[in-house]
Amino acid sequence: MPFSHPFIKGEISPRSYQETIFVKSKDKNTLVILPTGLGKTYIGILLAAYTLQLLKKKVLVLAPTKPLSEQHFKSFSDILNIEKENFSILTGVVPPIKREEIYNKSLVLMATPQVIENDILNGKINLGEFGLIIFDEAHRAVGNYAYTYIAEKAISKNIRILGLTASPASNKEKLQEIIKNLGIEHIELRNENSPDVKPYVQDIEISWITVKLPDEFLEIKKLLEFLLKKEITNLKDLGFVSSQEVTKKEILGTVIKINNKIKEVPIQEKSVYYGALKSQAKAIKLYHALELLETQGISSLISYFKKMRDGKSRSSIELLSEKNVMKIITMADNLNQQGIEHPKLSKLYEIVTNEVKVGKNLIVFSHYRDTTIRIVNELKKIDGVRVERFVGQASKKGDEGLSQKKQKEIIEKFRSGEFNVLVATSVAEEGLDIPEVDMVVLFEPVPSEIRTIQRRGRTARRKSGEVIILIAEKTRDEGYYWASKRKEKLMKHTVMELKKDIKKSDESIMAGKGQSKLKDFVEMPYIIADDREDKKFLKILSEIANVKISRLEVGDYILSNRVGVERKSSNDFIESLIKGTLFSQIMSLSNTFEIPILVVEGSDIYSIRNIDEKSIRGAIISAIVDFRVRIIFTKTLEETANFFVDISLREQKEKDRMPIIRGEKRIMGLREKQLYIIEGLPEVSSILSRRLLKKFGSVLGVFNADEIELKEVEGVGDIKAKKIREVIDSQYEEI
Repeated sequence: MPFSHPFIKGEISPRSYQETIFVKSKDKNTLVILPTGLGKTYIGILLAAYTLQLLKKKVLVLAPTKPLSEQHFKSFSDILNIEKENFSILTGVVPPIKREEIYNKSLVLMATPQVIENDILNGKINLGEFGLIIFDEAHRAVGNYAYTYIAEKAISKNIRILGLTASPASNKEKLQEIIKNLGIEHIELRNENSPDVKPYVQDIEISWITVKLPDEFLEIKKLLEFLLKKEITNLKDLGFVSSQEVTKKEILGTVIKINNKIKEVPIQEKSVYYGALKSQAKAIKLYHALELLETQGISSLISYFKKMRDGKSRSSIELLSEKNVMKIITMADNLNQQGIEHPKLSKLYEIVTNEVKVGKNLIVFSHYRDTTIRIVNELKKIDGVRVERFVGQASKKGDEGLSQKKQKEIIEKFRSGEFNVLVATSVAEEGLDIPEVDMVVLFEPVPSEIRTIQRRGRTARRKSGEVIILIAEKTRDEGYYWASKRKEKLMKHTVMELKKDIKKSDESIMAGKGQSKLKDFVEMPYIIADDREDKKFLKILSEIANVKISRLEVGDYILSNRVGVERKSSNDFIESLIKGTLFSQIMSLSNTFEIPILVVEGSDIYSIRNIDEKSIRGAIISAIVDFRVRIIFTKTLEETANFFVDISLREQKEKDRMPIIRGEKRIMGLREKQLYIIEGLPEVSSILSRRLLKKFGSVLGVFNADEIELKEVEGVGDIKAKKIREVIDSQYEEI
């Protein structure tokens, strides 16, 4: 029944399942799993209207890509009854200087997650102003993806979370991770057969067409399998795989095992395991070559061997020099010259020709860019077929990617009917407002249930549609097809299982929602950090301290009005020592802060480069003795962060010691000024400057010394002496 709402234009008539899901999601952090085309976004709009009216808080809508953010901007601004200027889109192209203004004026903000993550770290956004965050494509909330960090901050501020996805994951551990990361308290799952959804679901006719590989293909296949078996046998004999029947994932997984073994065994045994690494590399290449032959065709196989030749890796060179591989390449070239290609290609051309004749539009999905090029070139020759290729932004050798602007242009032309066939890679699966089509053709099945569901969802949104899957018999196509079917079935079962778990016990997978953490009870110090510092470390530090991001002229961190810190990895420390930049940095630190600290983080500095230990010790002693710099060695990011917090807490017990950005520099003493001047000469380190001043007694004495006298000082040779005199003696020229 239609009804009105002050924050929605006109009357609204949500479907029964949309209304049910909305009611649940306004009170609990909810994950909505709903097939493509059934109005997930509309549920988000209803929840946004509720948040704006009753909570009087802002709404943040996150999406993985700029085009999808633009799509949400249109959907929300078309329906929500607020002024247009209160809607904004924030992506990486918006300069930081404008973001603060956007945050201030926006009631509903669409953004890509990386921008929001950066601005949380930079202190540019106040999440407390938001009452709702919508995570579109919520299955992305795993690992280090920006969704995870943003959700953690939202949970700590009790901001309502709505996750939207058509296909979360079949793997129980991954789904649990998504639920935990988003602080999910409730799951709303619907599929095509759910009673309240079924009336709105359009029929999808799914069929698969099988083809047989030609005898010539089978002969090449046999040779590739023989070569692959030989490399797998090597790995099996050394205990890195358990059988000959291994997946690509299992072969990839042997690298860690082999490298661990190399570390364990004596030097005289290492060569055996280096050989295993070579076998692993060859096995992956052969596995991929087999996959291309079986699922794509001869052209793709030839192209792959050419890339191997151009790459010039040791394993590729050895592989290409094998008699059987040379035979395969010759056979493939002959087949290519004869025009013998994968039978799926001719079947695809037949399908497209017939469907276009009756006025249908299609999307053809192919996993490989090379295949999309071949398909487009052939389809262009067919009368009535107006075809365009649609790939991602990344450019590859000989294949330029499409910018987001170009992608958008192609989609608009496809929508308006300028093209009737779109040949796309995985970029068309998610995150782009691609219009509904009459038919989707999968040139090859994909083993991912998420990608299969997304591809299928490009048809049958408003009317019935068709999906055709092309499968080569007795190849990886069959395995991938059944793997996807199995995972999709498992996904539904897993979601239902976890939904029951949540009902039984919120504690099992609720991401600690409502539970207090230690940091909720302790006082956190204030720390100023340079905006160029490592984000990973800043995330760790921001968990235990209030971090303000700013551009610092001196140092990387300010822990109090007395304490400034330069933070370096062990490798950076050695590099800056070799390049001669270390002492200028710590001199600036020492001149600016009463208590200068250098933190060296990571592995043992003496083991990083083949550099004399005495030189490293000399640099450390000089930093401590000559520049008053305290040096702290830490092993991990966490240890460094804990040092920063403990020092800050101790300092900030005194109210007049809060951190401030130092504009003025501490005045140098006479000795420091003398060292500073001499260190400005070419290739003169802190240690050498002291030797020169000790030898000649003063700055003037050093300047008056000739090359012969300079060479009497340890560390000064012919070249260095010549360079020093050149700087002192050369006439100054105005530029």
